[in-house]
Amino acid sequence: MEKKKMKNSSIASIATALVLVSIIVFTIPSYAVKPIPPVVDVPTLDPMLIPKFVNQLVKPPVYANTTIAGVDHYTINMTRFMQQILPPPFPMTEVWGYGGIVDYNPLTGLYNDYFRFAPGATFEAMRGTPINVTWQNFITSPHIFAVDPTLHWANPNNINMTRVMELAMQGIYPMFPPGYSGSIISGNPEGYNAQSPVPLIPHLHGGEVHSTSDGHPEAWFTNNGMRGDAFNVTAVGTGQANEARFYYPNQQPPTTLWYHDHALGITRINVMSGLAGFYLLRDSWEFTPDAVTLKRPLPFDNYEYPIVIQDRSFNVDGSMWFPKIGLDPMVHPYWQPEFFGNTIMVNGKVWPNLNVEQALYRFRLLDGSNARFYTLWFQVKPANPLLNPPPLTFYQIGTDGGYLSAPVPLTRLTIAPGERADIIVDFSMLSPGDRVIIRNGANAPFPSGTTPDPKTVGQIMQFTVNGPLSDVNQPTTIPPTLPSTIPVLTNNAPSRTLTLIEKMGMLGPTEIFLDGQRWAGNPIQAISETPQVGSTEDWYIVNPTADTHPIHLHLIQFQLVSRQKFNVGKYLADWMLLNGVDPVTMTGLPLNQPTVNVPSLIPYLKGNPVGPALNEMGWKDTIQVNPGEITIIRIRFAPLDFGLPGKPAYVPFTNQYPFNPTTGPGYVWHCHILDHEDNEMMRPYKVLPP
Repeated sequence: MEKKKMKNSSIASIATALVLVSIIVFTIPSYAVKPIPPVVDVPTLDPMLIPKFVNQLVKPPVYANTTIAGVDHYTINMTRFMQQILPPPFPMTEVWGYGGIVDYNPLTGLYNDYFRFAPGATFEAMRGTPINVTWQNFITSPHIFAVDPTLHWANPNNINMTRVMELAMQGIYPMFPPGYSGSIISGNPEGYNAQSPVPLIPHLHGGEVHSTSDGHPEAWFTNNGMRGDAFNVTAVGTGQANEARFYYPNQQPPTTLWYHDHALGITRINVMSGLAGFYLLRDSWEFTPDAVTLKRPLPFDNYEYPIVIQDRSFNVDGSMWFPKIGLDPMVHPYWQPEFFGNTIMVNGKVWPNLNVEQALYRFRLLDGSNARFYTLWFQVKPANPLLNPPPLTFYQIGTDGGYLSAPVPLTRLTIAPGERADIIVDFSMLSPGDRVIIRNGANAPFPSGTTPDPKTVGQIMQFTVNGPLSDVNQPTTIPPTLPSTIPVLTNNAPSRTLTLIEKMGMLGPTEIFLDGQRWAGNPIQAISETPQVGSTEDWYIVNPTADTHPIHLHLIQFQLVSRQKFNVGKYLADWMLLNGVDPVTMTGLPLNQPTVNVPSLIPYLKGNPVGPALNEMGWKDTIQVNPGEITIIRIRFAPLDFGLPGKPAYVPFTNQYPFNPTTGPGYVWHCHILDHEDNEMMRPYKVLPP
């Protein structure tokens, strides 16, 4: 695992002071007599021993549906199985994934067959056609990774986390491998079970849905009928004890969405287990032939691939490796600030290859990693070794929320966890036998961490050019424009200033907060962001930390306004003074009162604001908030394309959604570095009525 390292910044002196925080030492009770032996906590499989580009890329098949009264119905289960992630003869890997009936199962060659894989099969939805999904929790075994009960998590067995923290700070916490069932440590009379049953709750990332179908972190459910506090308002219909029934209206513009688990405090390990998949929302434009060429505008069928990139580490027995010791085990037994695997997995296969033709290909890219960013570029490895061509130019046609107005040519693209990028790559000018390798140049942590090893995580996958285009129905040119007009938004409500804060311990971060508040906060601050439906707000997200944080908001897409550097040291000192936080011991964090913002950001600003790059000028639901910068996003709590020609007019301060977003358990916003999200970097927000 790559280690988080200190970066040079204007807060270096403050960061140095923060590490002096003291550790409370509890008196060891008389019954705690067994010391915990040292644990060797490194993956046992050397990634250099794994052959690259032997695996062939798997294209997830499409779920089959049953249509009732104009609504498509799906039944999807979450289950445990073995999968060949590493190339043979390496052993298979235990994963958790989504299973359901698909149109065609590539693993069996059968139609309307049951398919389970990680990532799961793909939902193909048409705009304007809603779907119902029954999600079933079939996970009956203990968690395959270490559940850290000292975090604020789903906790179906109501473990006394205060007592667990006391024991953990003495080094008394559960032994692994995971799967213990209750008595745990000899001499510990409390005993508890954090590994089973496993709480799960699917979230449609980027979906414009009612909060009862959003996958609220506290709406989790288990295989044996345990349910979170928000579940009672989450289920649509009655269902079985291990089910949740969700409704997706699909009224938003066509785009690349994805679904993944979102259970409170264990999202990182549930997604790590394999619980993720694509949800592609389309409209008629994709299927309409061009009047001149008589071809569809974009590559389709075997020339279109959703691609999820995830980093993993493995043991020699084929099992996935995840840390069994926390960065600061005296505080959190198992939590690490960021997980970085030493191996790259694409669509459930390690370092795969895809054979391509001399043609256009559409790739829907998703960074599905816990914490790793990717700066992607396409390196051409020609069959003729005397040639040394430059990186391929590719074209981004869509962002998180849908199409851009026109394709944007790129040679490099940085994508953060949770972000999607819809791109077209032109292989038509290459020769048979040429190979193209997707390279990664993003440091970990991003942006100032360790440079990726060019022999391992510096490589993503390979394309091998086989021959000419064989499907005469495929387009051969990239459309100059796209069916999207991005509206110009005007804020009409008060702005919000929100500060990202790390609480440091002797070995690094121990908790990470949005605006200094915990997930639930105290009763006064349980919900602090309360936008009014139909309003348009500017959020000023201030990042004095050393990392780029991908900030994600549920329910809506937003627009990036600008980024601007600021005086980190002065701002952080003033923010702490206003909020009663001791800069050495961090006493006062998390805040026990509403956050006090600085009166104005103007005295701290440096240089000029920088507007969005061309490929960021569309709708976004996840934005890179860089260190030492204030990132401004403009959020309209209304359907995306209202107010555009041919669409209904936008009416401020009215509810124009096809559902009422002010009811139900509400929504959340959080960092999509999942290790951060699981340790307090998530906050509830509630949309208020007009």
